[in-house]
Amino acid sequence: MEYVYRSGSIRPGFRTNASMQEGTRIHQRVQKDYTEEDLKEVVLEVELQHGDLTYVVEGRCDGLIRLDGQLTVDEIKSTAGNLDDLGDGAPVHWAQAMMYAYMYAVQHDEPRMQVQLTYVHTVNNEERRFRRMLERQELEQFAAELVAGYAPYAEMIVAYEEKRDISVRELPFPFRKYREGQRKLAGAVYKTIREGQGLMAKAPTGIGKTMSVLFPTVKAIGEGEAKRLFYLTARTTTRVAAEEAFARMQAEGLKMHVISLTAKDKICFKEEEACDTGQCGMCEGYYDRINGAVLDMLEHETLMTRPVIEQYARKHRVCPFEFSLDAAYAADAVICDYNYIFDPRISLKRMLEEQKRKTVLLVDEAHNLVDRGRMMFSAELEKAVFLDVKREFQTLGSSVTAAKAIADRTGAIDKYLITLRKNGGEEGKLLQQEAPEELIELLEPFVMVAEQCLVEGGSGNAETDELLLAAYFTAQNFLRIAKLYDERFITYAECVRSEVRVKLFCLDPSVLLRQTAKGFRSTIHFSATLSPLGYYRDMLGAEEEDYTLRIASPFQREQLDVRLLPLSIRYRDRERSRQPIANMLRQLVAEWPHSNLLVFFPSYPYMREVHGTYMEQPGEAEVVMQEQGMSEEEREAFLNAFQPHPERTRLVFAVMGGVFSEGVDLPGDRLNGVVVVGAGLPQIGLENNVLRDYYSRTGRNGFNYAYVFPGMNKVLQAGGRLIRTEEDKGVLVLVDDRFTEEPYRSLLPEEWQDYTRISPQ
Repeated sequence: MEYVYRSGSIRPGFRTNASMQEGTRIHQRVQKDYTEEDLKEVVLEVELQHGDLTYVVEGRCDGLIRLDGQLTVDEIKSTAGNLDDLGDGAPVHWAQAMMYAYMYAVQHDEPRMQVQLTYVHTVNNEERRFRRMLERQELEQFAAELVAGYAPYAEMIVAYEEKRDISVRELPFPFRKYREGQRKLAGAVYKTIREGQGLMAKAPTGIGKTMSVLFPTVKAIGEGEAKRLFYLTARTTTRVAAEEAFARMQAEGLKMHVISLTAKDKICFKEEEACDTGQCGMCEGYYDRINGAVLDMLEHETLMTRPVIEQYARKHRVCPFEFSLDAAYAADAVICDYNYIFDPRISLKRMLEEQKRKTVLLVDEAHNLVDRGRMMFSAELEKAVFLDVKREFQTLGSSVTAAKAIADRTGAIDKYLITLRKNGGEEGKLLQQEAPEELIELLEPFVMVAEQCLVEGGSGNAETDELLLAAYFTAQNFLRIAKLYDERFITYAECVRSEVRVKLFCLDPSVLLRQTAKGFRSTIHFSATLSPLGYYRDMLGAEEEDYTLRIASPFQREQLDVRLLPLSIRYRDRERSRQPIANMLRQLVAEWPHSNLLVFFPSYPYMREVHGTYMEQPGEAEVVMQEQGMSEEEREAFLNAFQPHPERTRLVFAVMGGVFSEGVDLPGDRLNGVVVVGAGLPQIGLENNVLRDYYSRTGRNGFNYAYVFPGMNKVLQAGGRLIRTEEDKGVLVLVDDRFTEEPYRSLLPEEWQDYTRISPQ
């Protein structure tokens, strides 16, 4: 049995905070001073035997050079920290360099090797070097001890994987039978993974899509077609569905390590511990305790949800968020938000290319990835952020390292943005197709001095450091996205009074989404509302050879009573539309006693207006309205109130495209009727108009791409809340005369198009 341990991927306890591009620049600058005989970026590999296992150690050392005639491994590290704080070098860096030295000594039968750590300061380019001469025997002992420390984990994994594969082979489909369409989707997913292709699957709500994609992927892992999977979601509700699907398979005998990642701000113990590296007891000494914590959890748990992660984090005194990330690299299945794979700021960057090639991406509710992708590959900054930092650091003087430099750099950025505001014209808007090079050149030196200040302890004031950190991350992200800038981006600035906002806006995320997914074994995009499929293939970056699957609705026509109220709800007609909609709702309440009815509106203001009109004669209904900014607990209570056969008909007002219009499962009599008011078109505005113009310019129907297709997706999602099982029945009312016109009518599902037309009253 072989286990691969890559020395180049050691996660350091001493963090060098320089950006990746800065680190690359420094490496290249140091390597330029090498002689012609010296080697750089040397790939090394060695096998070590420990117990019954063979360990293959691979890595790439920065330099293999001659110093005073002695062969030397040179390990280069960039840091913004004070070089005087390094002591004689970080232990983890010595370990990395010594492993390279051992690998080379074994390959070339060298009796001894010299090891050098080269530290370079990112701001002032000061260098500091440390050297050690090591005999072959010392290196062999070091490598043996390193592998011995790793062995308990490897042995546990080997034993676990044997049990996992047996459990997968014996795992039956966890329901009595497949629903109609479910077997077809599962078969397509398995075939796609086996062939290493991609799949774009449009499958109706209610057939059990979550299990349809997870079950065949688990089977593929057990049969060696893949090694792991990521179940990617846009919402907490769909993450819960995946957790429940794994729990059901585990009840049938599956033994598989599954972890669910929770956002840092939600899982952090900040109420118990100060969330600061200098104060938090969960962070201090983290790397001394993390191996034991991960090993403990993997030995005793399979489904590692948030409560489980929190339990072990408290037990071992480790940061729950960082702990979950470290455990994720060892898990077979990871349930997480899209951004862990696609967002360049957040993605799990320690995943090696070899691991990616054996990993399957399951993208749930994939229609959401268009807007999310556009957001992840865009960046913006505001003048006020840098002005605040400038004012704070101007008052500090020489008492804080780099204070004057920070004030000067932020002052230059502020001055640039003031000039931009003056050039904004009467409308206060600027658009250009090129990246703002002058701003980028101002941000780069700010990032370097801000990093130096933060690494060396900050300003001594928590609020000031928080302002600096916010500006630092804003600038870092802006620079990161600027490196992706091409013809699919546009730069715009909006000036409102003294504020200036500059945005690098990603118009078309398809290429970047495709590039991100390209290294993985397979990417399965699935949703009930990938309509039209051509649009989503285009926007999600599908490869030409990727498969497409459409599954017809398995439900009977009699289950769904579809009605159309052909009323204009365009903005100019909204005032006179309120009364007919209120009258229709009163009629629906009378027709459906002891029922739950959910009404979706295109905006909060319009919802409140119709609600006010309805409440003039509320009748027998219990009327509830969605509020803006509801907490997770409030949203949960809102949904839990949908119980079968209420004493009075429950009429719920909500917003289309919001948290209750997709990813929400209210089967049976928990929901009896849905009303969708409007075609869901986004508000006309700068960004949507820029999108419209871009798609028109590139040969596509700009209005459809920017407005119609995204809007109708909201309609389909909202209406899809109604029929969730073979037994469900209900009424669906569509309110908008545009549903009788093209392209809106043809975008409705086939089972919705045979509607009953009702007249306004």
